[in-house]
Amino acid sequence: MSFANIHGIKISYRVYGNGFPVVLIHGYGAKKEIWKPQVAEISKKFKVVIFDLRGTGESDRPNIPYTMKMMAEDVNELIESLNIRKAHIIGRSFGGMIAQNFALLYPEKIDKLVLIATNYGRKDTEWVEIPKKGRLAEIKTLEHDPLKAFKQKSKWLFHIKFRREMEAHPAKRFYEVFSMEDLIRESTISPSRPQDIINQAEAMKTHYTFDKLGEIKQKTLLIAASHDRQTPVSVMIEMNNKIPNSKLKIINEAGHFMTLSRASEVNKMILDFLEN
Repeated sequence: MSFANIHGIKISYRVYGNGFPVVLIHGYGAKKEIWKPQVAEISKKFKVVIFDLRGTGESDRPNIPYTMKMMAEDVNELIESLNIRKAHIIGRSFGGMIAQNFALLYPEKIDKLVLIATNYGRKDTEWVEIPKKGRLAEIKTLEHDPLKAFKQKSKWLFHIKFRREMEAHPAKRFYEVFSMEDLIRESTISPSRPQDIINQAEAMKTHYTFDKLGEIKQKTLLIAASHDRQTPVSVMIEMNNKIPNSKLKIINEAGHFMTLSRASEVNKMILDFLEN
């Protein structure tokens, strides 16, 4: 485990593999470990950097409202501390929002961009309340019943086929990387606190990129899931239409967390895009 000192706070990160750098940005209230299936494959060809956003995992958790600019600046300071001048940037969900803001603030730092199950935000901030309330309820349940918390969250994150398979075989290791038991255990280690979830939600309120998506000139891969209950395919189609040099891939019979449930397909899409 390594730490970078950024704006007076410690950001926890890990580096795997060698080659051109790829930086992975995780989602809302998640942690760097959520990228394990991607790290396993992508680090065979690239130098992969995963890290905990401020307010998550082993990074510091300053109790102030965060902004998207702040989150993007954290990414920039982290890669500068690692002497990375340019990288491929991959963001999922909330991480995809940060990646968009990073691309707009630091276009010269990105070679290729991958946006997974993400959106461009809205001018009003009401949309943030639904994920915020969901995560706060999950934290409360997690304190006394991690299994129940996981099953409740799963309804939002996975396609029903994958959910049933996990629940029928909780110890089964998918892609030789994780099992349902592993995911539940991981959720109890350094979990988000209510204040962390609230502070990250403030950052989401400052996210609205729709009018600026045309300024993202990098080659961009958008990956959507057919049954994503949090980011509908229609939103990513709109993004594909707005980002000039982008292409959209849709994974069928998959939910918001297809980076886990359909890891081999997602990894192949990413590697094909980055290598070609």
